[in-house]
Amino acid sequence: MKKMIFTLVAAVMMSSAVMAQDEQKKDNNKQRPNKTEMIQRRTEMMAGRYGLNDKQKKDLLKLNTEYADKMGRPGMGMHRGGRGMRPGMGRGQHPEMGGEGKSNGGKRPEMSEEQRAKMKQEMEQMRKNREQYAAELKKIMNDEQYKKYQEDEQQNRNRGGMRGGHRGPRGNQPQQ
Repeated sequence: MKKMIFTLVAAVMMSSAVMAQDEQKKDNNKQRPNKTEMIQRRTEMMAGRYGLNDKQKKDLLKLNTEYADKMGRPGMGMHRGGRGMRPGMGRGQHPEMGGEGKSNGGKRPEMSEEQRAKMKQEMEQMRKNREQYAAELKKIMNDEQYKKYQEDEQQNRNRGGMRGGHRGPRGNQPQQ
């Protein structure tokens, strides 16, 4: 009798574990939207936000398609150019920024002069791309729409973009 109950309990536990794994597989099978879908979503979001007409939407779609690779994919938590943190990586573990895959206690990794120069160059290119995008966008939008766009961009910059805003001081560093 005890063996039968023990066997039954073990069978129930194994079946529930298998069902949980099946659910996890279903979640993992949901694919991220492809590049074209992301461009379309961004265009639709902006068209709704700024009240664009059909011609403006068409022009904006063309502009967003042109700048998709130059500016990265907005809202994906991804660093420009596709070099974001990989899942499971913590602070200081980014290999391109001097991390070796090990945690360094939350400290920023030291960067070589070459890495700093490369980062500065990439940041400058991103700034130029943003300015060119904004100039083209200004041609598409009317004054009121563009003003609202600029206000939104300023708010995003003030709160740290898509990163979630100001995070406060690090560690035991004094506030400035």
